[in-house]
Amino acid sequence: MKEDRTNIISQLQSIDSPTLSNAIESFRIRPQTSGYAGYDLRCVYTELGPMVGYAVTCTAESTSEEAKAPRGLLPLWEALEAAPKPAVLVISDIGTDRTRSCHLGEVMATTAKALGAVGCVSDGGLRDILEIRQLGGFQLFCPGFTVSHGNPVICDVNVEVELSGLPIRPGELLHGDINGLLSVPENVLDSVVEEVEKVRNAEREILELARSPDFSLQALKDLQSRFRH
Repeated sequence: MKEDRTNIISQLQSIDSPTLSNAIESFRIRPQTSGYAGYDLRCVYTELGPMVGYAVTCTAESTSEEAKAPRGLLPLWEALEAAPKPAVLVISDIGTDRTRSCHLGEVMATTAKALGAVGCVSDGGLRDILEIRQLGGFQLFCPGFTVSHGNPVICDVNVEVELSGLPIRPGELLHGDINGLLSVPENVLDSVVEEVEKVRNAEREILELARSPDFSLQALKDLQSRFRH
C-alpha cells in the first residue's frame, strides 16, 4: 500500500499535463521522448480537470467468440478494491480487431467509480459515453467508441502493459487532461510540485516579454541565457 500522498495528489489535480511533463523533464530521470502516450489516446470529457490516479492494469479482448473468463470481472474488481486511491483502470486490448473492441460502458464505469476509480484508459473502444458523463468525475481516454460490447473478456490483471507507446505498471501514477496522458515517476513526487512552479514562472516571464512592446530577439536571448544560469 502506498503511503498517504493526499495533499500531493490534490495539488497535481490543479496542474495541466503539459506543465507537469515539462517539470518532470527537468529531473532528467527518463528520456524526453518517453513517459507519455500518443495522440490516439484521446481525452473524452475535455471539460473535466486533470485526472490523477494509480493504475490498476489488465489485458482484455472482446472480438473473439471463443474467449472465456471463468471469474468474469471479479479479479479486476478485487484488484481495484485493493489498490491505492484514487485509481485509474487501464485496459490493454489484446484481441485481433482493436477497431471493433469495447472494454467499458456505463455498468462497468459505475462499478469502477463505486470502488474508487476516477477514470479508465484503454487502447480499445469504449461506449455509453453520455451515460458515463452523467456519473460526474469519471474520465475516459481511448482512441474511439464502439456500439457493441462484443464478447468482453478480462484476461490478466495487475500486469505491465503498454498503451500507445506508454508502458504502465500496476500502481503507477497517471496524469491526464485534454492534452494527453503521462506517467509520474514515484521518485519525483515529493518535489515535482515545486518544480512545476519554477516552470510556470519561467514561462510567465517569456510570455510577458513576448507580449511586451519592448520585445526583441536579443531580449529573448538574454532572458533564456539567465534561465540557463
